[in-house]
Amino acid sequence: MDLNWSAEEEAFAAEMRDLLARELTPKLRAGAELATSVYPDHQVSMDWQVRLHAAGLAAPHWLPEHGGRAWTPAQFYLHARERARAGAPALSPMGIHMVAHVIAAFGTDAQKDWFLPRILTGEVFFCQGYSEPGAGSDLAALQMSAVPDGDDFVLNGSKIWTTHAGEANWIFCLVRTSKHERPQQGITFLLVPMDQPGVTVRPLTMISGETIQAEVFFDDARAARSNVIGEVDRGWTVAKYLLEFERGGSAHAPALAMRVDALAKEAQATMEGDPVFAHKLARARIRVDVLEMIELKLLSAAGQGESVGVMASMLKIMSTELAQHITELAYEAAGPAGLAFQPHAAMPGAEVPVHVVPGDGHVTGAAWQAIAPLRYFNERAGSIYAGSNEIQRNILAKAVLGL
Repeated sequence: MDLNWSAEEEAFAAEMRDLLARELTPKLRAGAELATSVYPDHQVSMDWQVRLHAAGLAAPHWLPEHGGRAWTPAQFYLHARERARAGAPALSPMGIHMVAHVIAAFGTDAQKDWFLPRILTGEVFFCQGYSEPGAGSDLAALQMSAVPDGDDFVLNGSKIWTTHAGEANWIFCLVRTSKHERPQQGITFLLVPMDQPGVTVRPLTMISGETIQAEVFFDDARAARSNVIGEVDRGWTVAKYLLEFERGGSAHAPALAMRVDALAKEAQATMEGDPVFAHKLARARIRVDVLEMIELKLLSAAGQGESVGVMASMLKIMSTELAQHITELAYEAAGPAGLAFQPHAAMPGAEVPVHVVPGDGHVTGAAWQAIAPLRYFNERAGSIYAGSNEIQRNILAKAVLGL
């Protein structure tokens, strides 16, 4: 594997830097810098998507016929690196990075023609309906029912931990359309409009105080049979295909490297001269470099037509646990100023209904110290969502080690 970028690739990276410098407004940069979780302020994210779409870069990883770019794997990685270095806010992944790939791979021409352009513009904004109160890591245990009724399905049940359910106008759901001895059978992948009678969203307040997730209830709600992706009763294959993109479809190392480097600068004010903390930071940076080498190796394999496949599980484990560790270091460096609950110093990814903003807007310590505990709390979920890391280790043990 050659770790040196070619002259053409370096020129491509410079082009991306120039574009980002032009398009990233101070508000967009602030939205990324002051974000308290993997999800920035919703309006910031959508404003950034509009700008990227105008430049033809909202979804470069899509097939060119759907609005993507015919880039090499190296160009995709460089684009992710420059975006992280520039401090660009993230886009909500459920539509552009997840269900869009499923629609492109398994959808009908009519589904592709209607949904994909609207996902690009943000007119259609998806949330994900996988987990249920009794079906999390054991997703095949899901019970939400979809009963045929003419040209529709009638839906009853609930989904939980649904990110951005309050903002979404569509949800992609795994529903039970029949029962079999094997629970993976009889599951259907269905696109459901949120703005209809029978759909109720109840926000869930996280330990950070934010309401990014919600529980969604379906009481005789309806979805057209034409919104089935793939085949009825055979949605498990579609669901697994989507999880490859949720768990390992992105380059994580560039953003994590920026977080460690930023923390190293910020912590000088509180931890300067502390050799133990300096050692922890150095070890974190080394772990980021190791992750980057693995991502580059997979990038090289992708350039030869190989699939990420089960390695998506390894990337999910490494990236989420490393992100958690970085927030732990930030919390430690924040010191006493990090003990106060100060969401008004940040731009949370959703409403914080329980916070009280001081009349004078005072913030104890620097902004990064106020944000550190919020990011710490949010990252606790990283090793659970998209399939818990324990489940990912089981997958690797079976598929790679043959255990």
